[in-house]
Amino acid sequence: MSERRRHHRRHGGRRTQAQRRTETQQRLLDATAEALADLGWSGLSTTEVSRRAGVSRGAQQHHYPTKMALVAAALEHLLDRLRAEYEQAFADLPHDRRDVAGALDLFWDTLRQPPAMALLELALAGRTDEDLRVLSVDLNERVIQIVKEVFHDLFPETLPPDLVDTLIRGLFALLVGLSLQNSLDGDAGGHQAAVLAQLKDFARLLVPDTGAVPGTAAGAAPAAAPAP
Repeated sequence: MSERRRHHRRHGGRRTQAQRRTETQQRLLDATAEALADLGWSGLSTTEVSRRAGVSRGAQQHHYPTKMALVAAALEHLLDRLRAEYEQAFADLPHDRRDVAGALDLFWDTLRQPPAMALLELALAGRTDEDLRVLSVDLNERVIQIVKEVFHDLFPETLPPDLVDTLIRGLFALLVGLSLQNSLDGDAGGHQAAVLAQLKDFARLLVPDTGAVPGTAAGAAPAAAPAP
C-alpha cells in the first residue's frame, strides 16, 4: 500500500466534493469578515478576500460571482457565528461569572472582535451605499433579535418581555457607540470601562444573581425578579 493510501486510510479517506466546497466557502466568508474589520468597506475587494482565504480568484468567483453576493453570504455567516461563539464563550465562563455581569462583560468583548466590527462596518457603509443598504437596512434589528433570544435562554422569566425589549435596544445602542469609540482610542481615558461598570451595577439590580444560570452545571432556574 502506498504512503498516500495509508495516509487517507488513517484520516478517514479523501474529503468529499461537498466538504471541499464547504471548507472553501468558510475560508472566503471568514476572510471577508477579517478584511472588513481591517480595511473597512472602502478597502474590501474580492482580490483581497481571495488572497486572505488562500483561494484562487476563479474559485472565489465560482462560489460567489460578485462582491455583493460574497458580502451577503458573509453577513449571514457572521450573524450565525456571533451567536454560536457567544453562547459557547458564556458556557466556558467559570461558574461564578455566569451571571448578568459576566454576560455583559462577554458581550462587550464580542462587540470589539473582528466579526462584530465587520457587521458594524456594513451597517455604517450602508448609509451611503445604495446596494449595500438593501442588505444592511435590517441588520440592527436582526442583531437585537439575536441578543433578546440569547438573553431569554440565559435568564428566562427574570423580566417582563416589553421591558427586556426596551432595555436591550438601549443597551445595544450604547455599547455599539462605545465600541466605535473604542476602535478609535482603545479607551485611553478609561471612560468606556467606567460606563460598563455602571451598566453592570444597574444590570445586577434588575437581574440579581440567584444561583446557576439554566443550562449550567447546577441547572437551577433563577427566580423571577419584580418589574421596577
